[in-house]
Amino acid sequence: MSSGQADSGLRCDLNLNLISLALAEDLGQQGDITSRAFIPAESVSRARIVAREECVASGLSIATDVFRQIDPQLEVHRCCAEGDRLAIGDTLIELQGSTRSILSGERTALNFLGRLCGVAMLSGRYADQVKGSKVTLLDTRKTTPGWRQLEKQAVKAGGCTNHRMGLYDAVLVKDNHLAALGSLEALPGVISKLRGEHPALPIEIEADTLEQVERLLTMKGIDVILLDNMGTTMMGKAVTLRNNLSPGILLEASGGVKLETLRQIADTGVDRISVGALTHSAPNADLSLELGHVC
Repeated sequence: MSSGQADSGLRCDLNLNLISLALAEDLGQQGDITSRAFIPAESVSRARIVAREECVASGLSIATDVFRQIDPQLEVHRCCAEGDRLAIGDTLIELQGSTRSILSGERTALNFLGRLCGVAMLSGRYADQVKGSKVTLLDTRKTTPGWRQLEKQAVKAGGCTNHRMGLYDAVLVKDNHLAALGSLEALPGVISKLRGEHPALPIEIEADTLEQVERLLTMKGIDVILLDNMGTTMMGKAVTLRNNLSPGILLEASGGVKLETLRQIADTGVDRISVGALTHSAPNADLSLELGHVC
Protein backbone atom coordinates (compact mmCIF):
# COMPACT_ATOMS: atom_id res chain seq x y z
CA MET A 1 0.00 0.00 0.00
CA SER A 2 1.35 3.45 -0.92
CA SER A 3 1.59 6.29 1.62
CA GLY A 4 -1.11 8.14 -0.33
CA GLN A 5 -3.48 5.19 -0.01
CA ALA A 6 -2.70 4.89 3.70
CA ASP A 7 -3.40 8.60 4.23
CA SER A 8 -6.67 8.30 2.30
CA GLY A 9 -7.73 5.33 4.42
CA LEU A 10 -6.91 7.20 7.63
CA ARG A 11 -8.95 10.22 6.50
CA CYS A 12 -11.88 7.94 5.69
CA ASP A 13 -11.71 6.29 9.12
CA LEU A 14 -11.46 9.65 10.89
CA ASN A 15 -14.46 10.99 8.98
CA LEU A 16 -16.56 7.92 9.75
CA ASN A 17 -15.63 8.23 13.43
CA LEU A 18 -16.64 11.91 13.40
CA ILE A 19 -19.96 11.05 11.79
CA SER A 20 -20.61 8.32 14.36
CA LEU A 21 -19.83 10.70 17.23
CA ALA A 22 -21.97 13.45 15.77
CA LEU A 23 -24.95 11.16 15.18
CA ALA A 24 -24.65 9.61 18.63
CA GLU A 25 -24.64 13.09 20.13
CA ASP A 26 -27.81 14.06 18.21
CA LEU A 27 -29.79 10.82 18.24
CA GLY A 28 -28.76 9.43 21.63
CA GLN A 29 -30.23 6.08 22.68
CA GLN A 30 -33.80 6.89 21.67
CA GLY A 31 -33.24 8.17 18.13
CA ASP A 32 -35.36 10.82 16.42
CA ILE A 33 -38.48 10.75 18.59
CA THR A 34 -40.10 13.71 16.81
CA SER A 35 -39.91 12.19 13.33
CA ARG A 36 -41.14 8.81 14.54
CA ALA A 37 -44.14 10.46 16.23
CA PHE A 38 -45.20 12.77 13.42
CA ILE A 39 -44.12 11.04 10.19
CA PRO A 40 -45.46 7.67 8.99
CA ALA A 41 -42.79 5.01 8.55
CA GLU A 42 -43.71 4.58 4.89
CA SER A 43 -43.41 8.32 4.05
CA VAL A 44 -40.98 9.05 1.19
CA SER A 45 -39.71 12.52 0.25
CA ARG A 46 -37.43 14.48 -2.00
CA ALA A 47 -35.25 17.15 -0.43
CA ARG A 48 -32.36 19.41 -1.31
CA ILE A 49 -29.71 21.31 0.61
CA VAL A 50 -29.43 24.85 -0.74
CA ALA A 51 -27.20 27.87 -0.22
CA ARG A 52 -28.91 30.84 1.40
CA GLU A 53 -25.90 33.05 0.77
CA GLU A 54 -23.00 33.13 -1.68
CA CYS A 55 -20.40 30.62 -0.53
CA VAL A 56 -17.87 28.00 -1.64
CA ALA A 57 -18.76 24.30 -1.61
CA SER A 58 -16.87 22.02 0.77
CA GLY A 59 -17.76 19.04 2.95
CA LEU A 60 -19.95 17.37 0.34
CA SER A 61 -18.44 13.93 0.90
CA ILE A 62 -18.87 13.85 4.66
CA ALA A 63 -22.40 15.28 4.46
CA THR A 64 -23.29 12.57 1.95
CA ASP A 65 -21.85 9.92 4.28
CA VAL A 66 -23.99 11.23 7.15
CA PHE A 67 -27.17 10.38 5.26
CA ARG A 68 -25.81 7.06 4.03
CA GLN A 69 -24.81 6.07 7.56
CA ILE A 70 -28.32 6.82 8.79
CA ASP A 71 -30.00 5.01 5.90
CA PRO A 72 -28.07 3.22 3.13
CA GLN A 73 -31.29 3.14 1.08
CA LEU A 74 -31.40 6.93 0.71
CA GLU A 75 -30.56 8.25 -2.75
CA VAL A 76 -27.99 11.02 -2.29
CA HIS A 77 -26.75 13.08 -5.22
CA ARG A 78 -24.12 15.84 -5.10
CA CYS A 79 -25.08 18.75 -7.35
CA CYS A 80 -21.75 20.59 -7.25
CA ALA A 81 -18.08 19.89 -6.73
CA GLU A 82 -15.62 20.77 -3.96
CA GLY A 83 -14.49 24.36 -4.52
CA ASP A 84 -17.46 25.45 -6.65
CA ARG A 85 -18.60 29.00 -5.96
CA LEU A 86 -22.31 28.98 -5.19
CA ALA A 87 -24.94 31.65 -5.59
CA ILE A 88 -28.00 32.10 -3.37
CA GLY A 89 -30.44 29.28 -4.12
CA ASP A 90 -27.88 26.89 -5.63
CA THR A 91 -28.29 23.24 -4.67
CA LEU A 92 -25.45 21.34 -2.99
CA ILE A 93 -27.11 17.96 -2.43
CA GLU A 94 -30.36 16.30 -3.52
CA LEU A 95 -31.98 13.48 -1.53
CA GLN A 96 -34.76 11.01 -2.06
CA GLY A 97 -36.04 8.31 0.27
CA SER A 98 -37.42 7.85 3.76
CA THR A 99 -38.68 11.17 5.15
CA ARG A 100 -37.73 10.07 8.64
CA SER A 101 -34.17 9.29 7.57
CA ILE A 102 -33.75 12.60 5.75
CA LEU A 103 -34.91 14.61 8.75
CA SER A 104 -32.87 12.54 11.20
CA GLY A 105 -29.67 13.38 9.30
CA GLU A 106 -30.55 16.99 8.47
CA ARG A 107 -28.88 18.83 11.35
CA THR A 108 -25.71 16.75 11.48
CA ALA A 109 -25.19 17.07 7.73
CA LEU A 110 -25.84 20.82 7.83
CA ASN A 111 -23.44 21.23 10.76
CA PHE A 112 -20.63 19.65 8.73
CA LEU A 113 -21.52 21.49 5.52
CA GLY A 114 -22.08 24.88 7.17
CA ARG A 115 -18.73 24.81 8.93
CA LEU A 116 -16.73 23.58 5.96
CA CYS A 117 -18.41 25.82 3.38
CA GLY A 118 -17.74 28.69 5.78
CA VAL A 119 -14.01 27.89 5.93
CA ALA A 120 -13.91 27.60 2.13
CA MET A 121 -15.86 30.84 1.76
CA LEU A 122 -13.45 32.81 3.99
CA SER A 123 -10.42 31.20 2.31
CA GLY A 124 -11.84 32.31 -1.03
CA ARG A 125 -12.08 35.91 0.18
CA TYR A 126 -8.44 35.83 1.28
CA ALA A 127 -7.34 34.22 -1.98
CA ASP A 128 -9.21 36.87 -4.00
CA GLN A 129 -7.38 39.61 -2.10
CA VAL A 130 -3.94 38.56 -3.39
CA LYS A 131 -4.86 37.60 -6.95
CA GLY A 132 -2.10 38.63 -9.33
CA SER A 133 0.62 38.44 -6.69
CA LYS A 134 3.13 35.62 -6.31
CA VAL A 135 2.45 35.04 -2.62
CA THR A 136 1.19 31.69 -1.31
CA LEU A 137 -1.53 31.82 1.35
CA LEU A 138 -1.24 29.09 3.99
CA ASP A 139 -3.45 27.84 6.78
CA THR A 140 -2.16 26.84 10.25
CA ARG A 141 -2.74 24.17 12.89
CA LYS A 142 -5.38 26.38 14.56
CA THR A 143 -8.13 23.95 13.64
CA THR A 144 -11.07 22.34 15.42
CA PRO A 145 -9.77 19.20 17.20
CA GLY A 146 -10.61 16.16 15.10
CA TRP A 147 -11.64 18.27 12.11
CA ARG A 148 -8.16 19.16 10.79
CA GLN A 149 -8.31 17.07 7.61
CA LEU A 150 -11.76 18.42 6.78
CA GLU A 151 -10.93 22.05 7.51
CA LYS A 152 -7.68 21.94 5.59
CA GLN A 153 -9.54 20.42 2.65
CA ALA A 154 -11.98 23.34 2.88
CA VAL A 155 -9.05 25.80 2.87
CA LYS A 156 -7.85 24.25 -0.42
CA ALA A 157 -11.39 24.38 -1.82
CA GLY A 158 -11.37 28.13 -1.19
CA GLY A 159 -8.13 28.59 -3.13
CA CYS A 160 -5.49 28.69 -0.40
CA THR A 161 -2.73 26.18 0.45
CA ASN A 162 -2.16 23.81 3.34
CA HIS A 163 0.77 24.35 5.69
CA ARG A 164 2.02 21.32 7.62
CA MET A 165 -0.69 18.89 8.72
CA GLY A 166 0.79 18.31 12.15
CA LEU A 167 3.96 18.08 14.20
CA TYR A 168 5.13 15.08 12.20
CA ASP A 169 5.41 16.31 8.60
CA ALA A 170 7.51 19.49 8.89
CA VAL A 171 9.85 21.20 11.35
CA LEU A 172 8.79 24.61 12.65
CA VAL A 173 11.02 26.07 15.37
CA LYS A 174 9.10 28.77 17.23
CA ASP A 175 10.03 31.20 20.00
CA ASN A 176 9.38 28.69 22.79
CA HIS A 177 11.63 26.13 21.13
CA LEU A 178 14.37 28.75 20.84
CA ALA A 179 13.88 29.82 24.46
CA ALA A 180 14.19 26.20 25.61
CA LEU A 181 17.25 25.68 23.39
CA GLY A 182 18.94 28.64 25.02
CA SER A 183 20.60 30.41 22.09
CA LEU A 184 20.80 30.61 18.31
CA GLU A 185 24.38 29.33 18.54
CA ALA A 186 23.07 25.82 19.15
CA LEU A 187 20.85 25.87 16.06
CA PRO A 188 23.34 24.80 13.34
CA GLY A 189 24.19 21.58 15.15
CA VAL A 190 20.54 20.69 15.71
CA ILE A 191 19.67 21.47 12.10
CA SER A 192 22.52 19.33 10.83
CA LYS A 193 21.36 16.41 12.99
CA LEU A 194 17.78 16.89 11.79
CA ARG A 195 18.88 16.85 8.16
CA GLY A 196 20.58 13.53 8.74
CA GLU A 197 17.59 11.95 10.48
CA HIS A 198 14.78 13.49 8.39
CA PRO A 199 16.29 14.61 5.07
CA ALA A 200 12.93 15.16 3.35
CA LEU A 201 11.31 17.36 6.00
CA PRO A 202 11.27 21.13 5.41
CA ILE A 203 12.84 23.16 8.21
CA GLU A 204 11.38 26.54 9.19
CA ILE A 205 12.68 28.85 11.93
CA GLU A 206 10.82 31.77 13.50
CA ALA A 207 12.38 35.23 13.79
CA ASP A 208 10.94 38.36 15.35
CA THR A 209 13.82 40.80 14.72
CA LEU A 210 15.90 41.71 11.69
CA GLU A 211 19.02 40.69 13.60
CA GLN A 212 17.63 37.18 13.95
CA VAL A 213 16.68 37.12 10.27
CA GLU A 214 20.21 38.08 9.25
CA ARG A 215 21.77 35.38 11.43
CA LEU A 216 19.39 32.70 10.17
CA LEU A 217 20.11 33.63 6.56
CA THR A 218 23.75 32.65 7.09
CA MET A 219 22.94 29.19 8.48
CA LYS A 220 22.87 26.10 6.30
CA GLY A 221 19.89 23.78 6.09
CA ILE A 222 17.07 26.28 6.67
CA ASP A 223 14.27 26.27 4.08
CA VAL A 224 11.96 28.97 5.46
CA ILE A 225 12.21 31.86 7.91
CA LEU A 226 8.95 32.81 9.60
CA LEU A 227 8.64 36.57 10.15
CA ASP A 228 6.62 36.73 13.34
CA ASN A 229 4.35 39.74 13.92
CA MET A 230 6.52 42.11 11.90
CA GLY A 231 5.20 45.31 10.37
CA THR A 232 5.31 45.70 6.61
CA THR A 233 8.34 48.04 6.73
CA MET A 234 10.35 45.48 8.67
CA MET A 235 9.15 42.71 6.33
CA GLY A 236 10.40 44.69 3.35
CA LYS A 237 13.82 45.03 4.99
CA ALA A 238 13.85 41.29 5.68
CA VAL A 239 13.12 40.63 2.00
CA THR A 240 16.06 42.84 0.99
CA LEU A 241 18.34 41.00 3.43
CA ARG A 242 17.21 37.66 2.05
CA ASN A 243 17.71 38.74 -1.57
CA ASN A 244 21.25 39.86 -0.77
CA LEU A 245 22.37 37.04 1.53
CA SER A 246 20.46 33.87 0.64
CA PRO A 247 17.94 34.13 -2.21
CA GLY A 248 17.00 30.45 -1.92
CA ILE A 249 15.40 30.77 1.52
CA LEU A 250 11.66 31.47 1.60
CA LEU A 251 10.16 34.13 3.86
CA GLU A 252 6.78 33.59 5.51
CA ALA A 253 4.80 36.35 7.20
CA SER A 254 2.69 35.31 10.17
CA GLY A 255 0.85 36.82 13.10
CA GLY A 256 -2.07 39.24 13.16
CA VAL A 257 -2.78 38.91 9.45
CA LYS A 258 -6.17 40.37 8.52
CA LEU A 259 -8.09 40.57 5.29
CA GLU A 260 -7.63 44.34 5.09
CA THR A 261 -3.83 44.13 5.56
CA LEU A 262 -3.24 41.10 3.36
CA ARG A 263 -2.41 42.88 0.12
CA GLN A 264 0.07 45.21 1.82
CA ILE A 265 1.87 42.21 3.28
CA ALA A 266 1.93 40.44 -0.10
CA ASP A 267 3.41 43.56 -1.71
CA THR A 268 6.45 43.46 0.62
CA GLY A 269 7.83 40.57 -1.43
CA VAL A 270 7.44 37.77 1.12
CA ASP A 271 6.87 34.36 -0.43
CA ARG A 272 4.22 33.02 1.93
CA ILE A 273 1.63 34.31 4.38
CA SER A 274 0.14 32.01 7.02
CA VAL A 275 -3.32 32.93 8.29
CA GLY A 276 -4.83 31.26 11.35
CA ALA A 277 -8.11 33.09 10.75
CA LEU A 278 -8.87 30.87 7.74
CA THR A 279 -9.95 28.19 10.19
CA HIS A 280 -10.26 29.69 13.66
CA SER A 281 -12.40 32.69 12.61
CA ALA A 282 -14.48 31.34 9.74
CA PRO A 283 -18.24 31.91 10.04
CA ASN A 284 -20.68 29.14 9.21
CA ALA A 285 -22.20 29.37 5.74
CA ASP A 286 -25.98 29.82 5.74
CA LEU A 287 -27.45 26.63 4.27
CA SER A 288 -30.81 24.91 4.65
CA LEU A 289 -32.51 21.64 3.84
CA GLU A 290 -35.77 22.09 1.96
CA LEU A 291 -38.21 19.19 2.00
CA GLY A 292 -40.06 18.85 -1.29
CA HIS A 293 -42.55 16.28 -2.51
CA VAL A 294 -43.81 13.99 0.27
CA CYS A 295 -45.46 10.66 -0.64
